Amino acid sequence: MKTFYRPVDCQSRAAMTDFLENHFRYYTANGYNCAQSYACSMKLYELGFDIETESKLLDMLDTQGFYDARRQFLMGFGERHNFQWLAGMNGRSGGYLVLYQGELKPTGYKSYCLECGQMNFTTVEETGNVCGKCGKPSRRNICGTDMQIHIFPGKGTDDDADFAQWSMEELRERVRLVQDFDRLADDLVQEAVFFAQNYAVQDEEYQVTRTRKVLVPIG
Repeated sequence: MKTFYRPVDCQSRAAMTDFLENHFRYYTANGYNCAQSYACSMKLYELGFDIETESKLLDMLDTQGFYDARRQFLMGFGERHNFQWLAGMNGRSGGYLVLYQGELKPTGYKSYCLECGQMNFTTVEETGNVCGKCGKPSRRNICGTDMQIHIFPGKGTDDDADFAQWSMEELRERVRLVQDFDRLADDLVQEAVFFAQNYAVQDEEYQVTRTRKVLVPIG
């Protein structure tokens, strides 16, 4: 089975430079803007799975449970790097794990509705506790500052970097970041194996209740 992480001699400028310059890269948005960043190809047929595991995972990719588990790993990576660095899937079929730059920014929301989840830019003290969407007196102030993750999909990382001009500590910092990114890829592979070994996919029928407007006679 394919692994992505590999050790690097962080006392050697040549070793660190070689690692960064020759690491696989992929587009951060698409091929038209040409911006690229460090990446790992997560295409199933390239990961060295046996035929049975690969077939099971192909069925699992579209399930909510598989998506939620992967999202937890991606969020954990962002948290470790204060959301200045994020990992996300890209490619026509989402087959590439890509390192993105990002940030946390205040949303400006100051309150929310417990009933319907409607967010509001004013506090309860300013405009009362009645929700403007559902009309119920269930608005509550948000504790602290509501933050939102922002990603920069059109921004590349080290596209034109001249590593010869970087200090040793700058090189070590970047190598450690990319190594942590590669460990994330390995973790995702291991999680996929766990799912394939412990779960099966089956079809489930469900009904969706929808609301529509109809004409009714008066009186």
